[in-house]
Amino acid sequence: MNTEVLPRMDWPAGITLTWCPGEMSPVFDGTGIAGLAARIREPLYLLAAGGGANTGVGVGGTITASGAGSYRVVGLLPPLYPEWLGDRTFGETHGARFPYVSGEMANGIATTSLVIAMARADMMGFFGAAGLAPARVAEAVAELGAALPERSNWGVNLIHSPAEPDTEAAVADILLARRVPAVSLSAYMELTPAVVRVAASGLTCDAQGRIHRRRSVFAKVSRPEVAAHFMAPAPGELLRELVDRGELTAQEAELAARVPVAEDITVEADSGGHTDNRPLTAMLPAVLMLRDKMIRHYGYDRPIRVGAAGGLGTPGSVAAAFSLGAAYVLTGSINQAAVESGLSTDGKQLLAGAGAADVAMAPAADMFELGVRLQVLRRGTLFPFRAERLYQIYSSHTSWATVPEPVRVKIEKEWFRASFDDIWAGTRTFWQAREPAQVTRAERDEHHRMALVFRWYLGMSSRWAIQGVGARRGDYQIWCGPAMGAFNQWTEAGFLADPANRSVVQIARNLLEGAAVFTRAQQLRSYGVAVPDAAFAFSPRHLP
Repeated sequence: MNTEVLPRMDWPAGITLTWCPGEMSPVFDGTGIAGLAARIREPLYLLAAGGGANTGVGVGGTITASGAGSYRVVGLLPPLYPEWLGDRTFGETHGARFPYVSGEMANGIATTSLVIAMARADMMGFFGAAGLAPARVAEAVAELGAALPERSNWGVNLIHSPAEPDTEAAVADILLARRVPAVSLSAYMELTPAVVRVAASGLTCDAQGRIHRRRSVFAKVSRPEVAAHFMAPAPGELLRELVDRGELTAQEAELAARVPVAEDITVEADSGGHTDNRPLTAMLPAVLMLRDKMIRHYGYDRPIRVGAAGGLGTPGSVAAAFSLGAAYVLTGSINQAAVESGLSTDGKQLLAGAGAADVAMAPAADMFELGVRLQVLRRGTLFPFRAERLYQIYSSHTSWATVPEPVRVKIEKEWFRASFDDIWAGTRTFWQAREPAQVTRAERDEHHRMALVFRWYLGMSSRWAIQGVGARRGDYQIWCGPAMGAFNQWTEAGFLADPANRSVVQIARNLLEGAAVFTRAQQLRSYGVAVPDAAFAFSPRHLP
């Protein structure tokens, strides 16, 4: 290789810098280069030996302009820290050291313990409020507020609930009343009054005309057209409606018309749970370009950060996300393996055996009637097949009575393990307490009644997995994307192989540390260093 074409430090004309070894000689072989690539917190010198064809790497030593050194300096790589991989404004805005978020796994799988651990480790975590009753969400918010009173790097999920608008509104009320510092919006295709209220409530303007938010708003999206809703200001019609109802002040509405609904947009690619299965390499650049266009169009004087989620289960995938321009990364499925997650030990064991292809799409309980699907674990459970069959029955029959008797008998005996009528009795009681309008509708609409009973099975399948009901192992619904299989491969040897070592913080720190090592190896490669494959590897270890 001709070292003359390598990028150089900007020396004064006519000056040649040389390097003298210190305690360690420079390395020109693959093994040595791989070892130095992992020393991310030290500056590395790129060196050319006299007449040598290869570029070597040195660490330590001294640089001289006298030409007395043994090796000519052709470049320098400064230290690289995991904290620096993302957008610096992410940490400044949210009070976090690392550009890393643990996502809001529903039904409380992202527990308060998990969120507290992440916040205290100077990362960010969201509590999984989706699927929980408002009273349970209120309890969790109170616990988090008491444990993290001075911190802003935590939040709670607000999920779109088209079948339960009263529940969605009630959760929004809790988040506003308790002044939760960050809210992550998920599964929204368009803005709702609850979303706009959460985003606009508490907006103020200082003497210099700068607008301040009382809470940070994140929005998970998997399509550019959905991202556009959150990058734009709230629609005037919704703002006026909320002002007329006394849920926003006129000043809040006026300020909301000048800022985006959300300033942190999480591009969710091929993830567990709700997903469009789109590749991150296509979606993230598309949304980044849209972001730039929206900022120019609306003349914003503040950034909109775009983060990456979905498919992130190894250091290489995290490094790739940052190299695409992600301001932060968010992980989900893999955190179910963490000791702090709400998933049962039995469920974690099933996840531990998953490969990257051991996933399937199945109907979602919260949007069953709409035909919305989510990604779940396929290996070791019959849930994807059974859930899909229930949706087919719902789509082709107007009531349970019109389903052929052999099919009804099989489902009641083997899947439900109870009669349809008995399940409806319990389901009716549940909805009477949670959202009575559902019962009113089901009493006059047998098709809707069938949907609620089928949703009982879909909802309970998740709870059986969370509770570890062994007799129901074949019905476990465990949200899972391909990242889980990659994570299993990466952790099959080393520190994280032991489930007891899989704290959510150690998982996150190892992914970030490894991503920095991958980034440094790629930097060396781009400077013409013959970097071996071994440099693009990072074994999990305990990180202080």
